[in-house]
Amino acid sequence: MSLSPLYNLSKLKYFYGSGNEIFAEKDDHNLSPKFQLESLYLRGRGQDAGALPKFFYHQFSLQSLDLENIQIKGEFPNWLIENNTYLHLLYLENCSLSGPFLLPKNSHVNLSFLSISMNHFQGQIPSEIGDRFPGLEVLKMSDNGFNGSIPSSLGNMSSLFELDLSNNVLTGRILSNNSLQGKIPGCIWNMSSLEFLDLSGNNFSGLLPPRFNTSSNLRYVHLSRNKFQGPITMAFYDLTEILALDLSHNNLTGTIPEWIDRLSNLRFLLLSYNNLKGEIPIQLSRLDRLTLIDLSHNHLSGNILYWMISTHPFPQPYNSHDSMSSSQQSFEFTTKNVSLSYRGSIIQYFKGIDFSCNNFTGEIPPEIGNLSMIKVLNLSHNNLTGPIPPTFWNLKEIESLDLSYNKLDGEIPPRLTELFSLEVFIVAHNNLSGKTPARVAQFATFDESCYKDNPFLCGEPLPKICGAGMPPSPMPTSTNNEDNGGFMDMEVFNVTFWVAYIMVLLVIGAILYINPYWRRAWFHFIEVTINNCYYFLVDNLPILSKFGFS
Repeated sequence: MSLSPLYNLSKLKYFYGSGNEIFAEKDDHNLSPKFQLESLYLRGRGQDAGALPKFFYHQFSLQSLDLENIQIKGEFPNWLIENNTYLHLLYLENCSLSGPFLLPKNSHVNLSFLSISMNHFQGQIPSEIGDRFPGLEVLKMSDNGFNGSIPSSLGNMSSLFELDLSNNVLTGRILSNNSLQGKIPGCIWNMSSLEFLDLSGNNFSGLLPPRFNTSSNLRYVHLSRNKFQGPITMAFYDLTEILALDLSHNNLTGTIPEWIDRLSNLRFLLLSYNNLKGEIPIQLSRLDRLTLIDLSHNHLSGNILYWMISTHPFPQPYNSHDSMSSSQQSFEFTTKNVSLSYRGSIIQYFKGIDFSCNNFTGEIPPEIGNLSMIKVLNLSHNNLTGPIPPTFWNLKEIESLDLSYNKLDGEIPPRLTELFSLEVFIVAHNNLSGKTPARVAQFATFDESCYKDNPFLCGEPLPKICGAGMPPSPMPTSTNNEDNGGFMDMEVFNVTFWVAYIMVLLVIGAILYINPYWRRAWFHFIEVTINNCYYFLVDNLPILSKFGFS
């Protein structure tokens, strides 16, 4: 599609042509249109436009420009900003732009929204960016090849509430007032208007910041997939309005802080793939609005808290800024044995718990069965004992349930077959016994791998057939108390048997050594037994020889 047929429409100000194929005019280079557009939306379908259409060189009144998914290629068209001083929205996502990010020569105070994500920019983020665009409210530069430091001039963007620098190769430490290359300047932590901060997928290292500004409005913080070290500091202590905190895939150590309950509005907490240890603090149970919590792949221990997942829907946006930010949320969460990225409005309805790959002990709280809206529950690779709670049949919305690699015993509750949304069910590598659930509904799709390595489990799809001739399951032995046990350990049984056998022999020997009467009686018994055996063989040997026993 070309706009050249519209060049004579002198009153044309607004043009919406999203979803068409745009191409640059190759002729009439000197032909200028009579219109001066104010808003132009040409979101494409990924087609190759070759270059920007020539009529852009004659536009000086643009206020909103959206060219997402149009492969215009080349360098960043900074002249567009210089020519259109009233421009407040510039959306150039996925346009195959490359080279360095070129700033306009002068300050542009009207630009409030700038997105250049998913391009091929390289080099450092210009140090003057905060001075040239002091009025920015949204700055999105993710999924490029930017390296080096985050410029301190970002602190001049006093109205900035969304900053997305994720998936670049930015490096450095979170240290203020120093000259290290690649540092994150302290001014970022003091931006009182900032609501959305995404620095995930970079190479930032060192400790987390000591503390954010007490007047901070941060509601979404993504620092995942970096190299942060040390404990979870007091950085987030004052962020009482925060909704999402993602610190996963780092090298954090220590324990989950006890002040976590100060974050009373928290909906999403992702701390997976770190080196956290200790028990889950009781304060975490007071976050009654949590809908997604991922503590997997740490060294946490103790019992599992059961009252942490909210039954309330994700709250409606408080303002337009929150609406836009929540729609751009993206979380990486493992479900159905696949690590997926959830983005947009689906997050508002997604509820899940992942405590896998830790050292949790004790029984699974039956109260988890009250979480009727949960989609994912992963408690695998722990040391949990006891039965699978029968209350799990109440998890009517669950799609993935993984309890594998624990020490669970007892039978699988038969009413689990009523979970019609279940797509993944794994209880392998436990001590479960009895018959597998009926092969109906969703359970007809689960194969042998879902149940394997439960030595006392039988029934389809396992090769072991249940029946009267099947040896009974051994009685569980007590560990801490009568209610908390597992099956008899054969190694312990063998050791106990031989110790008892040897003790009996030693006691008999001691009695014979000490008591002469029993010693004489014992040897007399042995002598009589030997004589009887001898005369029995002598008397019966001719008879036995007739039958071929000689």
